[in-house]
Amino acid sequence: MVVAVVVAHDSADVLAACIGALAGQGVPVIVVDNASRDASAAVAEAAGAQVIRNVRNEGYGRANNQGIRAAETAEHVLIVNPDVVLRAGAVDALRDAARSWPEAGLFAPRLVEPDGRFFFQARSLLAPYLTNPGGRRALPEGDACAPFLSGACLMMPRALFIELGGFDENIFLFYEDDDLCRRVADSGRALIHVHGAEALHGRGRSSAPEPGRVFRSRWHQAWSRAYVSRKYGLRAPSFADLMTNLPKALLSAVVLRRAGLERYGGSATGALAFLLGRTALAREGLSR
Repeated sequence: MVVAVVVAHDSADVLAACIGALAGQGVPVIVVDNASRDASAAVAEAAGAQVIRNVRNEGYGRANNQGIRAAETAEHVLIVNPDVVLRAGAVDALRDAARSWPEAGLFAPRLVEPDGRFFFQARSLLAPYLTNPGGRRALPEGDACAPFLSGACLMMPRALFIELGGFDENIFLFYEDDDLCRRVADSGRALIHVHGAEALHGRGRSSAPEPGRVFRSRWHQAWSRAYVSRKYGLRAPSFADLMTNLPKALLSAVVLRRAGLERYGGSATGALAFLLGRTALAREGLSR
């Protein structure tokens, strides 16, 4: 049995389509609502999903862990962003792939972006396997092993997810999918791109816009990249990120360019926070 887990945060505009596509393929849905300020929880319930309400935003990985722990009847869990719509037949194609390659650990559909492009990341920061230093994009034309599968939509045996400890709960946002892919690969399991399973990805539409969103996102991108790098013995890029982004942030402040200040200031302060030993959870008022 496949059970889908969808983490929502101010996602009311996209949830109905996401849940409807899953329900149309016979997949029960658990929505973990990360303290949405809109009608996300109500929309999810109206669409027939089981809803877990968090009183604060727990972050992507921690909330997915909650939902997957609750999916006790599932053989496989399907992790789906709220702005992803699985095309008809996609879940069956993922199930077929799991039967064909029972030794694999992760399966992902072909992600189609709003402009019609096919998303495929040809390398991963953390992949010591299927190395592709130049990031050459040779798009697969069928099912294929991959160095990375996007957390926008993943299917995985629930028992393996639990065995590996789920998503790393030190991460609030970003790179938790790279980290999971690395641990699956380290366990000796393949990561499979399933070409016949198609999903439409809204990219960036999972949450409604809010003031400071860009700054916060860039902060977590910089911090999480440094965290996972150090976790796997790679050189943390924090100092280089700080030196690259701080001058740009200062220039943006001088010319009163708010977009640049948020973008570069977020990256610089996230890198600095990591260098100073501060954590992503502390920034968000969370704890282990």
